Amino acid sequence: EVQLIESGGGLVQPGGSLRLSCAASGFTFSSYAMSWIRQAPGKGLEWVSLMNSVADNAIYADSVKDRFTISRDNANNILYLQIYSLKPEDTAVYYCAKMRGWALDYWGQGTQVTVSS
Repeated sequence: EVQLIESGGGLVQPGGSLRLSCAASGFTFSSYAMSWIRQAPGKGLEWVSLMNSVADNAIYADSVKDRFTISRDNANNILYLQIYSLKPEDTAVYYCAKMRGWALDYWGQGTQVTVSS
């Protein structure tokens, strides 16, 4: 059974940083690209970033590049999202998802990030 469990969210002041984690199990993690997606309150899903299976290529949404860094630890089956210079508009539930081709076939339950002073 595929499981994706996000953690690391919380309440952060503007300008702060967070590192989100996604622990994966139930599949061969090192064989699949992975993505982060977020959903702000009252808004739709926004794809944020993806990393290929061997961790040598990453793509970011224009809205987050230069502040977000995706990485992965294939030895321990963990996907990360480092977020710098947090803004109130980064407030959202952040999800990790396994990719199958360009599709997102399994999602975690999400972790809440709230940016507020």
